[in-house]
Amino acid sequence: MKENCLFCKIIEGKIPSEKVYEDASVVAFKDIHPKAPIHILIVPRTHLDSLASLNEQNIDILKPIFLAAHKIAKKEGVLEKGFRTVFNCNQEGGQAVYHLHLHLLAGKQLGGAMGG
Repeated sequence: MKENCLFCKIIEGKIPSEKVYEDASVVAFKDIHPKAPIHILIVPRTHLDSLASLNEQNIDILKPIFLAAHKIAKKEGVLEKGFRTVFNCNQEGGQAVYHLHLHLLAGKQLGGAMGG
């Protein structure tokens, strides 16, 4: 955990969130500024700043994120209809919180970069 990280604080329960899924590796909660009717952030419990921080030693952090996305899409009833997953990476990629996280968006016909 990183002391001043917003998502680490959510994972630790220090900041409230509307959790929709959690397991030993990830926590998923609703985005407070949704870009679609369903907008869920899937966050690994292990802090990693961004997708740019991946390497051969930590690449396994992605598997539980994608497995959680599949489970959440099924639970939300959008697995068959369709959904979008997005990683924003660093400043020009639109990343606002520097803790690796996957956006899962669904619930309408998505257009634009983040479903707008």
